[in-house]
Amino acid sequence: MTGHPDIQVDSVRSRGELREFIRFPWEVYVRDPAWIPPLIREQKKVLDPSRHPFHAHAEVEYFLARRSGRVVGRIAAILNHRHNEFHQEKTGFFGFFEAMNDPSAATALLSEAEDWLAGRGMDSVVGPMNFSTNDESHSPGILLDGFDSAPFVLMAHGRPYYPDLMEGAGFNKAKDLLAYWISSNEPPERLVRAVERIEAGIDGLEIREVDLKKLPEEVELVQSIYNSAWERNWGFVPLTEAEIDHLAAELKPILEPKYVLLASVHGEPVGFALTLPDFNQPLRGANGRLFPLGLLKLLWHSRRIDRGRVFALGLKPGFRGKGIDAVFYLKTFQAGRELGHTTGECSWILEDNWKMRRALEKAGAKVYKTYRVYRKDL
Repeated sequence: MTGHPDIQVDSVRSRGELREFIRFPWEVYVRDPAWIPPLIREQKKVLDPSRHPFHAHAEVEYFLARRSGRVVGRIAAILNHRHNEFHQEKTGFFGFFEAMNDPSAATALLSEAEDWLAGRGMDSVVGPMNFSTNDESHSPGILLDGFDSAPFVLMAHGRPYYPDLMEGAGFNKAKDLLAYWISSNEPPERLVRAVERIEAGIDGLEIREVDLKKLPEEVELVQSIYNSAWERNWGFVPLTEAEIDHLAAELKPILEPKYVLLASVHGEPVGFALTLPDFNQPLRGANGRLFPLGLLKLLWHSRRIDRGRVFALGLKPGFRGKGIDAVFYLKTFQAGRELGHTTGECSWILEDNWKMRRALEKAGAKVYKTYRVYRKDL
């Protein structure tokens, strides 16, 4: 609880308060045509410690800020024990941040999360994370630009005043995350020529589509690649078996096999690429609910999806710099064309991941959105 004369920040304790926490974004984005309402039932699942595997190795506290009784902000304070054990840090996180353009209330809300984390021995706070780089209810960071275009599936949106709220509360940049725009489903000719040379030059290279009928076995392969390929990435924490099983179950209904590619060399799994059809397009009309008519609308409008998001692409150490990523990009272009997708997004990419950035730019992609993750010492 914090004490500005008109501002009250309290932990979420009741089902009614949790409902307010989940529904608050509808207040923030009421006049924003680019915002895509999340599915309420999915939000409930993510925030429920008994239903989401992240909570098995973390502590989370949800807060609501009220001014004169009206909700004006929300936040989650997150203590990710697995992150701190892996990185040997005492870093806390905040996530699920939404607020009205009310600097005093936002600062009070962030301060409450900081105090909660400091009371548990943390010496810094980073965010927003929702909950981590592995568990995307929506992507990390505060949107800095590109407010006029709708976010792709599982990507965050934001209000233009959010960066000012962060800086006004004493937060500074930790890392920028980039979203690349692909304006055509026609691959550049130089990419096509390069892939011809790469495929001829790598003995034993095989790229295949995922077999959804053998999803448990395929997921096991992906987990081994992911935990090796991303190990040195900023913010990385190895996925647990429960987490990757949960992620696979959540994504399975929207997976398109042509968009899920596995690479092997002489039978050894060495990389994967995952692109998601942009189900945010049909979700726009559901307004957070699938019933009674939302599911029918979703199924109807899903036929009109015309873009995809490159969600993940990684290679094990020892197999990078050989051009396998370029093969993934070309085959993703070709899959998109077969599916009738005319544009796409590659996101999110670390600002200092120059190898991937150069590869994307050679494939014709351009940065069009930036998300900033903030940090503050406690």
